[in-house]
Amino acid sequence: MSSLLDEIKTGVIPKHIALIMDGNGRWAKQKNQPRLFGHQQGAIAVRETLKGAILCGVKCITIYAFSIENWNRPKDEVEGLMNLFIKACEEELPNLQENKIAFKVIGNLSLLNQECLTSLRKVEQATANNTNLLLQVAISYGSRWEITNAAKNMVTDILANKIDLDNINEELFGQYLLTDPNNDPDLLIRTSGEYRISNFLLWQLAYAELYFTNCYWPDFTKEELWKAIADYQKRERRFGKTSEQITNNK
Repeated sequence: MSSLLDEIKTGVIPKHIALIMDGNGRWAKQKNQPRLFGHQQGAIAVRETLKGAILCGVKCITIYAFSIENWNRPKDEVEGLMNLFIKACEEELPNLQENKIAFKVIGNLSLLNQECLTSLRKVEQATANNTNLLLQVAISYGSRWEITNAAKNMVTDILANKIDLDNINEELFGQYLLTDPNNDPDLLIRTSGEYRISNFLLWQLAYAELYFTNCYWPDFTKEELWKAIADYQKRERRFGKTSEQITNNK
Protein backbone atom coordinates (compact mmCIF):
# COMPACT_ATOMS: atom_id res chain seq x y z
CA MET A 1 0.00 0.00 0.00
CA SER A 2 1.25 3.48 -0.83
CA SER A 3 3.07 5.31 1.97
CA LEU A 4 1.22 8.44 0.85
CA LEU A 5 -2.09 6.66 1.41
CA ASP A 6 -0.96 5.59 4.87
CA GLU A 7 0.00 9.19 5.61
CA ILE A 8 -3.24 10.83 4.54
CA LYS A 9 -5.35 8.24 6.37
CA THR A 10 -4.00 9.65 9.64
CA GLY A 11 -5.51 13.07 8.82
CA VAL A 12 -8.93 14.50 7.99
CA ILE A 13 -10.27 13.03 4.74
CA PRO A 14 -12.60 15.25 2.68
CA LYS A 15 -16.02 13.63 2.59
CA HIS A 16 -16.94 15.14 -0.78
CA ILE A 17 -14.55 15.94 -3.64
CA ALA A 18 -15.59 17.78 -6.81
CA LEU A 19 -13.53 17.18 -9.95
CA ILE A 20 -13.16 19.26 -13.10
CA MET A 21 -11.61 16.73 -15.46
CA ASP A 22 -9.78 19.01 -17.87
CA GLY A 23 -7.17 18.36 -20.54
CA ASN A 24 -8.47 15.30 -22.43
CA GLY A 25 -8.27 17.03 -25.81
CA ARG A 26 -4.82 18.55 -25.25
CA TRP A 27 -3.51 15.23 -23.96
CA ALA A 28 -4.73 13.51 -27.13
CA LYS A 29 -3.29 16.24 -29.36
CA GLN A 30 0.15 15.76 -27.79
CA LYS A 31 -0.08 12.11 -28.84
CA ASN A 32 -1.34 12.94 -32.36
CA GLN A 33 -4.67 11.30 -31.56
CA PRO A 34 -8.25 12.59 -32.05
CA ARG A 35 -9.85 14.39 -29.13
CA LEU A 36 -12.28 11.53 -28.55
CA PHE A 37 -9.32 9.26 -27.77
CA GLY A 38 -8.49 11.59 -24.92
CA HIS A 39 -12.04 11.35 -23.61
CA GLN A 40 -11.87 7.55 -23.78
CA GLN A 41 -8.67 7.53 -21.73
CA GLY A 42 -10.28 10.00 -19.34
CA ALA A 43 -12.95 7.41 -18.55
CA ILE A 44 -10.19 5.07 -17.36
CA ALA A 45 -8.85 7.82 -15.11
CA VAL A 46 -12.29 8.12 -13.51
CA ARG A 47 -12.22 4.42 -12.64
CA GLU A 48 -8.78 4.72 -11.03
CA THR A 49 -9.79 7.85 -9.12
CA LEU A 50 -12.83 6.10 -7.66
CA LYS A 51 -10.61 3.25 -6.46
CA GLY A 52 -8.31 5.75 -4.78
CA ALA A 53 -11.24 7.55 -3.18
CA ILE A 54 -12.63 4.35 -1.67
CA LEU A 55 -9.22 3.32 -0.35
CA CYS A 56 -8.86 6.52 1.66
CA GLY A 57 -12.48 6.88 2.78
CA VAL A 58 -13.94 9.62 0.56
CA LYS A 59 -17.73 9.26 0.52
CA CYS A 60 -18.77 11.35 -2.49
CA ILE A 61 -17.18 12.30 -5.82
CA THR A 62 -18.85 14.77 -8.19
CA ILE A 63 -17.33 14.93 -11.67
CA TYR A 64 -17.92 17.55 -14.35
CA ALA A 65 -18.38 15.30 -17.37
CA PHE A 66 -20.13 17.61 -19.86
CA SER A 67 -21.14 21.23 -19.40
CA ILE A 68 -24.08 23.00 -21.00
CA GLU A 69 -21.50 25.08 -22.88
CA ASN A 70 -19.99 21.88 -24.28
CA TRP A 71 -23.04 21.52 -26.53
CA ASN A 72 -21.34 24.22 -28.65
CA ARG A 73 -18.41 21.93 -29.48
CA PRO A 74 -18.10 20.29 -32.94
CA LYS A 75 -21.03 18.00 -33.67
CA ASP A 76 -18.90 14.89 -34.15
CA GLU A 77 -17.20 15.39 -30.77
CA VAL A 78 -20.54 15.87 -29.00
CA GLU A 79 -21.99 12.75 -30.65
CA GLY A 80 -18.86 10.84 -29.73
CA LEU A 81 -19.19 11.90 -26.11
CA MET A 82 -22.83 10.87 -25.95
CA ASN A 83 -21.89 7.45 -27.32
CA LEU A 84 -19.04 7.28 -24.82
CA PHE A 85 -21.48 7.91 -21.96
CA ILE A 86 -23.70 5.08 -23.22
CA LYS A 87 -20.72 2.73 -23.54
CA ALA A 88 -19.39 3.71 -20.11
CA CYS A 89 -22.77 2.92 -18.54
CA GLU A 90 -22.64 -0.58 -19.98
CA GLU A 91 -19.00 -1.26 -19.17
CA GLU A 92 -18.73 0.35 -15.75
CA LEU A 93 -21.88 -1.00 -14.13
CA PRO A 94 -20.19 -4.23 -12.96
CA ASN A 95 -17.34 -2.19 -11.46
CA LEU A 96 -19.78 0.11 -9.68
CA GLN A 97 -21.66 -2.86 -8.25
CA GLU A 98 -18.49 -4.67 -7.18
CA ASN A 99 -17.24 -1.59 -5.32
CA LYS A 100 -20.70 -0.69 -3.99
CA ILE A 101 -20.68 2.73 -5.68
CA ALA A 102 -24.00 4.54 -6.08
CA PHE A 103 -24.40 6.52 -9.31
CA LYS A 104 -26.38 9.73 -9.77
CA VAL A 105 -26.57 12.03 -12.78
CA ILE A 106 -27.29 15.77 -12.44
CA GLY A 107 -27.84 18.46 -15.06
CA ASN A 108 -30.31 19.65 -17.66
CA LEU A 109 -31.07 16.14 -18.79
CA SER A 110 -33.84 17.25 -21.14
CA LEU A 111 -31.08 18.07 -23.65
CA LEU A 112 -29.81 14.48 -23.80
CA ASN A 113 -31.00 12.04 -26.43
CA GLN A 114 -33.30 9.28 -25.19
CA GLU A 115 -30.77 6.47 -25.59
CA CYS A 116 -28.19 8.25 -23.46
CA LEU A 117 -30.71 9.24 -20.80
CA THR A 118 -32.11 5.70 -20.60
CA SER A 119 -28.61 4.27 -20.11
CA LEU A 120 -27.83 6.73 -17.34
CA ARG A 121 -31.13 6.11 -15.53
CA LYS A 122 -30.59 2.36 -15.75
CA VAL A 123 -27.28 2.66 -13.89
CA GLU A 124 -28.86 4.99 -11.32
CA GLN A 125 -31.58 2.48 -10.53
CA ALA A 126 -29.24 -0.51 -10.45
CA THR A 127 -26.82 1.13 -7.99
CA ALA A 128 -29.29 3.03 -5.82
CA ASN A 129 -28.69 0.90 -2.74
CA ASN A 130 -24.88 0.97 -2.85
CA THR A 131 -23.28 2.69 0.12
CA ASN A 132 -19.47 2.76 -0.23
CA LEU A 133 -19.33 5.95 -2.28
CA LEU A 134 -21.69 8.23 -4.20
CA LEU A 135 -20.55 9.14 -7.72
CA GLN A 136 -22.41 12.19 -9.04
CA VAL A 137 -21.90 12.85 -12.74
CA ALA A 138 -22.70 16.35 -13.98
CA ILE A 139 -23.82 16.04 -17.61
CA SER A 140 -25.35 18.90 -19.59
CA TYR A 141 -24.74 20.87 -16.40
CA GLY A 142 -24.16 24.54 -15.71
CA SER A 143 -24.33 26.09 -12.28
CA ARG A 144 -25.99 29.32 -13.44
CA TRP A 145 -28.68 27.19 -15.10
CA GLU A 146 -29.05 25.14 -11.90
CA ILE A 147 -29.45 28.23 -9.71
CA THR A 148 -31.87 29.87 -12.16
CA ASN A 149 -33.91 26.67 -12.36
CA ALA A 150 -33.97 26.42 -8.57
CA ALA A 151 -35.24 30.00 -8.33
CA LYS A 152 -38.01 29.26 -10.84
CA ASN A 153 -39.10 26.18 -8.90
CA MET A 154 -39.08 28.11 -5.65
CA VAL A 155 -41.23 30.89 -7.14
CA THR A 156 -43.65 28.25 -8.42
CA ASP A 157 -43.99 26.87 -4.88
CA ILE A 158 -44.47 30.36 -3.45
CA LEU A 159 -47.29 31.05 -5.90
CA ALA A 160 -48.85 27.70 -5.00
CA ASN A 161 -48.65 28.63 -1.30
CA LYS A 162 -46.37 25.66 -0.59
CA ILE A 163 -43.77 27.88 1.07
CA ASP A 164 -43.90 31.28 2.71
CA LEU A 165 -41.74 34.11 1.40
CA ASP A 166 -40.63 34.96 4.93
CA ASN A 167 -39.27 31.45 5.45
CA ILE A 168 -36.81 31.58 2.55
CA ASN A 169 -33.18 31.25 3.64
CA GLU A 170 -29.98 29.63 2.38
CA GLU A 171 -30.91 26.24 3.78
CA LEU A 172 -34.30 26.23 2.06
CA PHE A 173 -32.87 27.43 -1.25
CA GLY A 174 -30.25 24.69 -1.12
CA GLN A 175 -33.04 22.12 -1.17
CA TYR A 176 -34.00 23.30 -4.66
CA LEU A 177 -30.55 22.56 -6.08
CA LEU A 178 -29.57 19.23 -7.62
CA THR A 179 -27.19 18.14 -4.88
CA ASP A 180 -27.65 17.26 -1.22
CA PRO A 181 -27.67 20.61 0.67
CA ASN A 182 -25.97 18.88 3.61
CA ASN A 183 -23.11 17.52 1.53
CA ASP A 184 -21.29 20.40 -0.17
CA PRO A 185 -17.81 19.63 -1.56
CA ASP A 186 -14.90 20.00 0.84
CA LEU A 187 -12.35 20.01 -1.98
CA LEU A 188 -12.37 20.95 -5.66
CA ILE A 189 -9.67 19.51 -7.92
CA ARG A 190 -9.07 20.83 -11.44
CA THR A 191 -6.56 19.27 -13.78
CA SER A 192 -4.59 20.61 -16.80
CA GLY A 193 -3.22 23.79 -15.24
CA GLU A 194 -6.33 25.95 -15.69
CA TYR A 195 -7.30 28.20 -12.76
CA ARG A 196 -11.06 28.63 -12.94
CA ILE A 197 -14.19 26.77 -11.89
CA SER A 198 -16.05 27.11 -15.20
CA ASN A 199 -19.65 27.43 -14.01
CA PHE A 200 -19.41 24.30 -11.83
CA LEU A 201 -21.25 24.05 -8.49
CA LEU A 202 -20.99 27.80 -7.84
CA TRP A 203 -23.30 27.70 -4.81
CA GLN A 204 -21.96 24.44 -3.41
CA LEU A 205 -18.27 25.41 -3.68
CA ALA A 206 -18.65 28.54 -1.54
CA TYR A 207 -16.32 27.20 1.18
CA ALA A 208 -14.51 24.42 -0.65
CA GLU A 209 -10.72 24.27 -0.76
CA LEU A 210 -9.39 24.61 -4.33
CA TYR A 211 -6.56 22.50 -5.73
CA PHE A 212 -5.12 22.95 -9.23
CA THR A 213 -2.67 20.60 -10.92
CA ASN A 214 -0.89 20.74 -14.29
CA CYS A 215 -1.62 17.02 -14.79
CA TYR A 216 -3.92 16.36 -17.75
CA TRP A 217 -6.96 14.33 -16.74
CA PRO A 218 -6.03 11.09 -18.61
CA ASP A 219 -2.82 11.02 -16.53
CA PHE A 220 -4.66 11.48 -13.24
CA THR A 221 -4.16 8.49 -10.92
CA LYS A 222 -4.95 7.38 -7.39
CA GLU A 223 -1.64 8.90 -6.33
CA GLU A 224 -2.57 12.26 -7.86
CA LEU A 225 -5.81 12.18 -5.87
CA TRP A 226 -3.92 11.41 -2.69
CA LYS A 227 -1.51 14.30 -3.38
CA ALA A 228 -4.50 16.64 -3.57
CA ILE A 229 -5.86 15.28 -0.30
CA ALA A 230 -2.45 15.66 1.36
CA ASP A 231 -2.43 19.31 0.28
CA TYR A 232 -6.00 19.72 1.58
CA GLN A 233 -4.92 18.43 4.96
CA LYS A 234 -2.44 21.30 5.27
CA ARG A 235 -5.23 23.88 4.95
CA GLU A 236 -7.07 25.50 7.84
CA ARG A 237 -10.79 25.70 7.11
CA ARG A 238 -12.12 28.61 9.15
CA PHE A 239 -15.55 29.30 7.60
CA GLY A 240 -15.27 32.97 8.57
CA LYS A 241 -13.91 32.34 12.07
CA THR A 242 -10.44 33.13 13.37
CA SER A 243 -7.66 30.59 13.78
CA GLU A 244 -7.94 30.96 17.54
CA GLN A 245 -11.64 30.07 17.45
CA ILE A 246 -10.94 26.99 15.38
CA THR A 247 -8.16 25.89 17.74
CA ASN A 248 -10.22 26.44 20.89
CA ASN A 249 -13.12 24.39 19.49
CA LYS A 250 -10.98 21.33 18.84
